Amino acid sequence: MDLTVATYIVYLAITIALTVWVGRTFSRAGLVFLSEIFHGDQKLAEAVNHLFVVGFCLVNLGFDALWLRYGPAVADTRGLFEALSVKVGTVLLILGAMHLLDILVLNRYRRRALTDLASQLGLPEASAPSR
Repeated sequence: MDLTVATYIVYLAITIALTVWVGRTFSRAGLVFLSEIFHGDQKLAEAVNHLFVVGFCLVNLGFDALWLRYGPAVADTRGLFEALSVKVGTVLLILGAMHLLDILVLNRYRRRALTDLASQLGLPEASAPSR
């Protein structure tokens, strides 16, 4: 088997596993934020959470597939590891950026929900409940 093909197989195995793991982590942790944002409406929070995770996985798996073809042909074992480090490292950076974006978006919606709740209760914004 050509070492370039072996690199592709290992790269895909690693990046698909990482994407699924990070997506599941987002799903578990994000559900808490979404439940608060939707004022305890668990069914709505779960639905939105699932849509976020599907979108996250589609974007990342799409990037993984497109990124597969970039890089030089692999001639030896050293080249295999170097190619994998660049490819997987880039995917990890993208996953990290997606994670940061996810946290920022969820926090923004959480703050908005808390402000709305405070105004409904007639509390000043500074008195909004926080967790």
